[in-house]
Amino acid sequence: MGVGSFSFADEPLKFNANDKVVVIGNTFAERMQLHNHWETLLHCRFPDKKLVLRNLGYAADTITVRLRSEDFQNHGHTLIDHQPDVILAFFGFNESFAGEAGLPEFKANLTTFLTDLKQLKYPSHNFPNGRTEPVLQDISGTVEKAPQIVLVSPIANEDLVERNILAGKKNNANLELYTAAMKEVAAASGVRFVDLYSVTKPLLDDPSTDLTINGCHLNEKGDAAVAEVLDRALFGTETTPSGDKSESVKKEVAEKNKKFFYDYRAVNGFYIYGGRRNPFGVVNFPAEFAKLRKMVEVRDERIWKAAEGETLPEQIDDSKTGEFTHIETNFKNEVRINPPEESAKLFTVADGFEVNLFASEVDFPALENPVSFAFDPKGRLWVTTIESYPQYLPGTPVNDKVLIFEDTDGDGKADSHKVFADNLYLPIGIELADHGAYVSQQPNLVHLKDTDGDDRADHSETVLQGFDSADSHHSLSAFEMGPGGELYFQEGTFHQTQVESPYGPTRVANAAVFRYEPKSEKFSVFVSYPFANPWGHTFDKWGQDFVADASGGANYFAAPFSGDLDHPRKHSGLKQFLQMQWRPTCGCEFVSSSNFPAEMQGDYLLNNCIGFQGVLQYRMREEGSGYAAEPVAPLLRSADPNFRPVDLQFGPDGALYVLDWYNPLVGHMQHSIRDPNRSKIHGRIWRITYKGNPLVKPAQIAGEPVEKVLDLLKTYEDRTRYRVRQELRDRKTAEVIPAVDAWIAALDTEDEHYEHHVLEAFWVKQHHNILDEALLKQLLSAKDGRARAAAVRALCYATDRVEQPLELLKAAVHDEHPRVRLEAVRALSFFDSQEALDASVEVLLYDQDDYLEYTLKETQETLQRRIDAKSN
Repeated sequence: MGVGSFSFADEPLKFNANDKVVVIGNTFAERMQLHNHWETLLHCRFPDKKLVLRNLGYAADTITVRLRSEDFQNHGHTLIDHQPDVILAFFGFNESFAGEAGLPEFKANLTTFLTDLKQLKYPSHNFPNGRTEPVLQDISGTVEKAPQIVLVSPIANEDLVERNILAGKKNNANLELYTAAMKEVAAASGVRFVDLYSVTKPLLDDPSTDLTINGCHLNEKGDAAVAEVLDRALFGTETTPSGDKSESVKKEVAEKNKKFFYDYRAVNGFYIYGGRRNPFGVVNFPAEFAKLRKMVEVRDERIWKAAEGETLPEQIDDSKTGEFTHIETNFKNEVRINPPEESAKLFTVADGFEVNLFASEVDFPALENPVSFAFDPKGRLWVTTIESYPQYLPGTPVNDKVLIFEDTDGDGKADSHKVFADNLYLPIGIELADHGAYVSQQPNLVHLKDTDGDDRADHSETVLQGFDSADSHHSLSAFEMGPGGELYFQEGTFHQTQVESPYGPTRVANAAVFRYEPKSEKFSVFVSYPFANPWGHTFDKWGQDFVADASGGANYFAAPFSGDLDHPRKHSGLKQFLQMQWRPTCGCEFVSSSNFPAEMQGDYLLNNCIGFQGVLQYRMREEGSGYAAEPVAPLLRSADPNFRPVDLQFGPDGALYVLDWYNPLVGHMQHSIRDPNRSKIHGRIWRITYKGNPLVKPAQIAGEPVEKVLDLLKTYEDRTRYRVRQELRDRKTAEVIPAVDAWIAALDTEDEHYEHHVLEAFWVKQHHNILDEALLKQLLSAKDGRARAAAVRALCYATDRVEQPLELLKAAVHDEHPRVRLEAVRALSFFDSQEALDASVEVLLYDQDDYLEYTLKETQETLQRRIDAKSN
């Protein structure tokens, strides 16, 4: 690779033997330990120095804001704890979104930051529940040696035109300004500076290169290229280790960094060092982390040996890294594990229904602690398992999985299974899209892809980072693909999350629902609300969505409290659309199956996993701008105390499938994470059908001609249309879009479902990152208010792609349907002008209800705060 010209210190960076190097900074820094190219070059360049490197990078960190779990400073990873000899500080990307106007403040803050860094002052920030001001978290101590500091600029960004990601066009001018400011402040502060922006810009401007995953974050190839640049910038000459030696060192570096990551970014921090460390965490965790840190040191030694060319044994010797504390159970009840056939006898089902076992650990031993599932267009059931739950135990390799189950003969029972992916870590959420699966891998979102069609993931890409994991059962869950191709997932309280995207950093504290567009890489907080632990999200046929909060058992109509606001503000209390009966819940779904009785169609189903253990049922009705529901008889109840329904979804045959985590113990607060009565080897999938109606004939979707697949958008069952959109998403855009246009043109405009068919077609286009403005405007003037409301929701997230979006929303504020007005007022919260605020007030010309009043109040507060901020 041609290195080009760049700025670096006149004198090469020098090390002494046994120096400790600490990396800090934003997502660029954190991703360095995903690919490990630069650290490999470092050890190969200095094989005799026995350098120790610790990567403390954290997605979306800036020189002034670094969100962390409560009491993170007590976990042993402050700069005072590490006492680095050299600090590499990667900043400037997130700060650059303040633009030219933010430069004076940035330079002043950077000067202060570098002064503090010389004293190893690097506090984190935490927003306690209910607080809008952060608490600084750091420890005091002696600086044993003044560190050498290297300030490193951001890389340039690139345009990914085919995905409509114009990161280079939008960001590079500001990145250039901030790089120059960093160089100026570094010189004034006596700190080394490396300009990565200038040397990477020609590389990323080259349309023949493929160096990022999203326009701003490096892929494997990009990391290798920039590692060479950074290596030469720091040391003045190139280093070219032999291939065998480099691969050997890289393998050891990756192993060391994985173990260190389990420590630095340990899941369940709230139970290790935070507010729930007593009474259990203080017993088991000290010995665990003492062992883990010794294991990291063992791997440091292997890196040094590999760098010197020594051949290493494949087996790593951790025999001298310490022992664990013995943990006694505090669970007083008798633990009885019922075999599936006995557990089945303990079900009570609604009249006319029956339940059968689809799969269990008896026939499929890999079905261990199943936690989430989804069906693909072939009708196969994909499920994630988490035998490593609640978290990694030092010395025990993690091997969580994604499994694919198939019922080949249609008898309602799985005949076979495949392992799509293994060696995962806590994949508690899954959704299928883009020729693979999006799964949570705490604290990241990962896309697993099968590139050769053998039903085995052979490519893994970490697409989003920075999600907190203070509580592993509050982490990314309830994955649901929205009708327009946007991915939703949720996290609970205690979490302090910050995520970078090409559009800037996004932050939220203490629970949220997230919205992510994988095609455009737009990422946002969909709902910022003081949930306890939201673990359920579902959509009705018109695209209205509903959120279930597990711990408290609360259920919400999402539109009113999903308007925009600015961190750290959270939405105020919203009424529930149903009366809570039981808690905690886990998963929700609407009845949309011709197998189920007519009177149940549209009912809201809700799993509950403690106390009442089964599937609750609520009869929905539209009420003004929103919805309300009344309880009816439960669909399913179990007398087996270990039955833990954690997910549910209608399958291609119209049956309701219920995922059973089957475990005597749940929760972290009541029992030790290492309680020996926690089961790790059980799991069941149950199937509920109505005997009075025939099963749904599974639609033939996968591999069928596009025209045939499109016609399945007329199918009654919501989940069939959901899988149709899924299938069409993975077809070539050039094939799908003309076919969609032809399909729309052939529709019968007199059909009572015409407008819903058009809406489905519009959503298919959105899955291809295409915003059809003419079709959007057709839907905005549809006869059915539900179609108009869906169109306003789509408009809300496409204001950068539509002519005069504010004028369209002004008209929608005056719509005759109250839900359209609600969606319009909600959408106005994404603006920042007096004009938008004035438009929202006009909704008061019409009758109000609780949801409209709430939405208007929240929107007006958001807009007024922004207007006031601009005027100050």
